[in-house]
Amino acid sequence: MARQNTVFKEAYNRYAAALRTDTALPSEPEIAAQLGVSRSTARAILTRLSEEGIIRWNKRQKIVLRQPTDHDLFPSEETDSLHDIIERSFMQRILADDAAPGMQINELELAREIGTGTTSVREFLIRFSRFGLIEKRPNSHWTLKGFTREFALELADVREMFELHSAAEFGRLPKDNQSWADLAAIRDEHHAMLADINQRFKDFSVLDERFHLLIHRASKNRFIADFYDAIAIVFHYHYQWNKTAARQRNERAIHEHLDYIAALESGDQAAIETACRAHLHSARQTLLQSLPQIATETA
Repeated sequence: MARQNTVFKEAYNRYAAALRTDTALPSEPEIAAQLGVSRSTARAILTRLSEEGIIRWNKRQKIVLRQPTDHDLFPSEETDSLHDIIERSFMQRILADDAAPGMQINELELAREIGTGTTSVREFLIRFSRFGLIEKRPNSHWTLKGFTREFALELADVREMFELHSAAEFGRLPKDNQSWADLAAIRDEHHAMLADINQRFKDFSVLDERFHLLIHRASKNRFIADFYDAIAIVFHYHYQWNKTAARQRNERAIHEHLDYIAALESGDQAAIETACRAHLHSARQTLLQSLPQIATETA
């Protein structure tokens, strides 16, 4: 799959989403440092913002004329990494078959659907297999072992340890850190989704993943980042497994996120821990109720 300018498009979306009308933008080197990109990419971002009429760029002066709309941003399929695309295709295949234990996953078929080489798919599956959810079989086949109650509870315990630490670290970030602008943009997206909840509640799993990933990145811990793949796949896609009362469940989670975000922005460590624990407890219960085989075991 040819994926040109992914870094530019992802950085552009991230920077544009955080813009506020009538504010002045910093220099190109400062923007590059904020986004973690090259100066040439930062200049390309400013050029596009100017061409779209989002900013007025006159030599060193750069003023935001209007906030970007969804139409100004690149679609997610043009900004996602290859890892994200493989992950999404993998989960869509599992969701389509109700995550049934014994389900067969073929590397060649998955690679063909995505439009990439089998090596990338195999690397993803090998990395994911460490968590015991899938098992390698001969001839490029894999078997889904199923999501058990024990696995879900163990994962919830690990998630709680990781996220409590990451949330505390997020609250200690300097106020000029880019993560605060990213958090503000995500907060605004929550409000927008809440305002149109009847039509947009199905989009919550993607926003949920972005929110928690932002928090986990604050830990700057390589082990947390590594294990977060399994946590994200199970916790954030489980919103799609059980369709019963999905709108109400997702609406409640949005309100919990907004309380969580308010606590993070307050910098109050006690409030952050309280909001984090409340949301994680709710997520644990929702996960257990969502897994099909768990519903059978506890009926």
